[in-house]
Amino acid sequence: MTVTEDTDEYVLSAEAARALLAGAPWKRMVTLGDSVAEGVREAVAGYQDLSWADRIERTLREIHPDLVALNLGKRDLLTGEVRERQLADALAFEPDLAFVICGGNDFLRPGFDPEAVRRDLTAIVAALRGQGADVVTFGMFDIAAAGLVPEKYAKSVSAATRALSRLTEDVAREYDAIYVHFTDHPLGSDLSIYSSDRLHLNARGHAFAASEKVKALARHLDDKRN
Repeated sequence: MTVTEDTDEYVLSAEAARALLAGAPWKRMVTLGDSVAEGVREAVAGYQDLSWADRIERTLREIHPDLVALNLGKRDLLTGEVRERQLADALAFEPDLAFVICGGNDFLRPGFDPEAVRRDLTAIVAALRGQGADVVTFGMFDIAAAGLVPEKYAKSVSAATRALSRLTEDVAREYDAIYVHFTDHPLGSDLSIYSSDRLHLNARGHAFAASEKVKALARHLDDKRN
């Protein structure tokens, strides 16, 4: 049977997403980062051609019609470039919810320096949290585990992915941010969520990613209420 958005066990319906985030306070949403933040993807039959950020924005706007959203994401940026080019604009926007996704371009290029990424990511998260925004970060999918990387590079790419995920989780924990771990999710090895470039998610992958982030936001709301 062909899986579609309506039958995909990994994808929340619009109604389910809205129910999970009922009562959410956020009205100013900003997204910072690289191509993942920008929403680079391919269309997939049976799925709405929306990025994960588009989907979350749509859900929050159903709760707060006056929601304002700003996506600063641009492909090919390193973490330091996200900090240099996007952080000031993000802070000026005065968000109450910020999504930060970067680091993938750092480890895909020679000379990956996890500590340099940690410093730049820390500066971004600390500034947004210091201004009062709830911040969401992510551990990236392990594309090597999905067989999308030539075998001779697979071990190094997998190790770098996991190093980035660990440091991202560390930074999130230090600043009481929300961390969503995709690195070991079983769907991460399913080729049906990836684009033909063997790097980015397709529309199904974005629908799944949005659902996991909505669930994480819902858990955060529950924790604050309890």
